[in-house]
Amino acid sequence: MATIGTFKKSENGDYTGAVKTLTLNVKARIAPVEKTNEKAPDFRIFAGRTEFGAAWKKTSAEGREYLSVKLDDPSFATPIYASLVEVDGEDGLSLIWSRRVSD
Repeated sequence: MATIGTFKKSENGDYTGAVKTLTLNVKARIAPVEKTNEKAPDFRIFAGRTEFGAAWKKTSAEGREYLSVKLDDPSFATPIYASLVEVDGEDGLSLIWSRRVSD
C-alpha cells in the first residue's frame, strides 16, 4: 500500500490535489459528474483539461465513505486502481494504491 496522492475537498464538491509516482507527477482535479446510468462514474479526473480517470462513491464494510479511483493513460502499462480516503489524524484525503493480486 502506498500513498500516491493528496487531495482537499472544495466547497463545490471538487477534490483538488496531486498524483505523484516514480513516473507521474501531475496536479489533478476530481470533478463530480451527472451519472448517466447505475454503473457510470460519480466523478471524472483531470490533469489540466485532459481526462485521465474516473471515480465511484463507495462505502467500506466499516461504514466509511471513500472513492474508488481508476487512472488510465496511453503511457501506462496498465490502469492504476486506488482509493481516495480520509486518513485519521491527517488534513485532507490520501490517494492510496496497492497492487492487485491475481488469482
